[in-house]
Amino acid sequence: METVILAVVIAVVVLGALGGLVVGSRRKKSLPPPPPAAPDITAPPAEPHVGDEAETPRDEPRRTIEEVDLPDGSAPVVVEEPPVPEAPAIEIPEPTAGRLVRLRTRLSRSQNALGKGLLTLLSREHLDEETWEEVEDTLLTADVGVQPTTELVDRLRERVKVLGTRTPDELRGLLREELLKLVGTDVDRAVRTEPEDRKPGIVMVVGVNGTGKTTTTGKLARVLVADGRTVVLGAADTFRAAAADQLQTWGERVGAHTVRGPEAGDPASVAFDAVKEGKEMGVDVVLIDTAGRLHTKTGLMDELGKVKRVVEKHAPLDEVLLVLDATTGQNGLVQARVFAEVVDITGIVLTKLDGTAKGGIVIAVQRELGVPVKLIGLGEGADDLAPFEPEAFVDALIGE
Repeated sequence: METVILAVVIAVVVLGALGGLVVGSRRKKSLPPPPPAAPDITAPPAEPHVGDEAETPRDEPRRTIEEVDLPDGSAPVVVEEPPVPEAPAIEIPEPTAGRLVRLRTRLSRSQNALGKGLLTLLSREHLDEETWEEVEDTLLTADVGVQPTTELVDRLRERVKVLGTRTPDELRGLLREELLKLVGTDVDRAVRTEPEDRKPGIVMVVGVNGTGKTTTTGKLARVLVADGRTVVLGAADTFRAAAADQLQTWGERVGAHTVRGPEAGDPASVAFDAVKEGKEMGVDVVLIDTAGRLHTKTGLMDELGKVKRVVEKHAPLDEVLLVLDATTGQNGLVQARVFAEVVDITGIVLTKLDGTAKGGIVIAVQRELGVPVKLIGLGEGADDLAPFEPEAFVDALIGE
C-alpha cells in the first residue's frame, strides 16, 4: 500500500515539474513588437473658394477705404472703339466698247480651226462631191446644225461655181460673207436696260446648273457699271449654297448693292424685294440671278415661272437672258427649248466659248430659239464677258 502511495506522489511531482518547464519556455519566447504610434499628419491647406486668393494668406498691412486714392474725375476715361472693317476697294471695269476685238486673239486661238478647215477644203483644185461632204462634216462637227449647214454648203457650191478661179483672198472673203449671213448682222443685240417710261430696267438671268450663271450675272454688272449705269443685284438663287455670297462679292467689287434672303428661302420674294429696293434707290438696272434649274424637273421650272410673275407685279421684264455653256454643243439646245417654253427668252449668253468650244453653236442656238446671242464669255477673268459682235466673231473664226 505504501508503495502505491509513493508511486502516486512521485508521478504528481514529475507532472508538476514538466508543467513548470513548459510554462517557462513559453515565457522565454519574444513577444511581437507593439504597434507603432500613429504619425502626426499635417492637414492639407483648404481649397480656395470663389473670391479667395490661391495662396495662403499672409499677414500684410492693408489700407482702409479712406486711405485709397480715388480718381477725381478730371482725367477722361479712354475707351478703345473696335476697329471698323475697311470697305472693299471699288474696281473700275474696262470699257465694253471693242472688248470683243481686244479678246479676239483668245477667241481665235480655239475657234479658227473651223475657218482654216473650210478654207483648206475650198482651196482644192477640184471640188468633187467627196470634198463637199467633207465641208458638211466640218460644219456639223463645229455644232453649226444640220439646216444651217445645208444652207451654207448650197450657197458656197453655187458661188464657187460662178466664181471660177479661187484665190485665197477670194475664198476668205466668200466664206466671211456667207458666215455673216448665218450669224446675222441686222439683229439688235443690245441688252435692253433702259426702258423709256420708267426706272429701273429689270433683267432676269436663267439657266441650268454649271453654266456659270451667277458668275455671268456678276460680270454683267461690271459691263453695265463700265457703261455708266448703277446696278442692284437680286440673289434669288436661294437653293445653292454660297450663291448669294458669290453674287454679293461680285457686287461689292463694283459698288453694286445686293439684295438677298435666307438660305432655302422663297426666291420669288427675294426677286420682288430686289426690284422694290432698286426703285427706291433710283438705280438704272436690277439684275436678278435665279436658281440653276434642272430643266427636267417640272416643279422647279414652274417656280421659275412664279419668279417671273412676281417680278412683273412691279414692272414688265426688259430682258430674260438664258446662259448656255458653249462646250455642251447641241445638248444645250435641249435646255434652251425647255426654258423658252417657261419664260420668254429675249437673249442668249454663251459662256466658256474659249478652250474646246465650237463656234458653230452661235448659229445653231440662234436658229433654234429665234433670239440673238447678245453676250459671250471668253475666259475666267472679271472682264472676259463681251457684247457679241458678228464681224469680230467671224473674223476670229476664219483667221487672218
